[in-house]
Amino acid sequence: MISIKQIPVLNDNYIYIAVDESTKKTACIDPAISINVIDFLEKENLSLDFILNTHHHFDHVGGNLELKEKYRCKIIGNKYDASRIPGIDILMTEGDTMNIGESSFKVLEVSGHTKGHISFYFSEDLVLFCGDTLFSLGCGKLFEGSARQMVSSLNKIKSLPERTKIYCAHEYTEANSKFAAYLSPDDKLLSKKINEIKKKRLKSIPTIPSLLFDEKRFNPFLKYDDKQFVESIGLKFSSNEENFGTIRRMKDEF
Repeated sequence: MISIKQIPVLNDNYIYIAVDESTKKTACIDPAISINVIDFLEKENLSLDFILNTHHHFDHVGGNLELKEKYRCKIIGNKYDASRIPGIDILMTEGDTMNIGESSFKVLEVSGHTKGHISFYFSEDLVLFCGDTLFSLGCGKLFEGSARQMVSSLNKIKSLPERTKIYCAHEYTEANSKFAAYLSPDDKLLSKKINEIKKKRLKSIPTIPSLLFDEKRFNPFLKYDDKQFVESIGLKFSSNEENFGTIRRMKDEF
């Protein structure tokens, strides 16, 4: 079993520290910067054994080299991103598994936001670290990949148990809720959800993690295969890729 510490940094990033409770082996997921990680580890009298990078963007790997130099930790990332992730040691791809102490995770390739994006799924804990692929009420922009790739990636996430906790890398929920409300103005449950989000953010309480169950119910980017929803927002129901791509373009222009 892992315990998870959530560290807010920069404008809206989250760094995560995952600690295997049996062995105290520790992993840091997407260290945008190093100082906050070092402060936490020293306060908790922990070392750092691994860094897990979901993708190569600087606000996910910016702390890699300083942390590696200080702790001699191993850096894990997608083998297809080996040239873009600073200090990478362990190259992984779809279906690969590894342990942090006694806690096991599996790699899911989830390209779309970037070509080399991966997620880390801890099945025993029902925890997914998904970087910038899926956000609460949103999803990542298609910087390098295609709508088809992103739909394939989101399908993998949608297939996980609905009680899976989604640990994305940014606090975008309140901003994303405006687009969700625009698409579904008469959804009373969504309105209630948005009010809860606003109350949390007024108190600077994180909205992350979210539950996959809630994302499947409220997140418009997971409804590309929902004919009723697609038609309700004025689109002709088409392929999943076409539906998703149109919703993504609508958000980009929102």
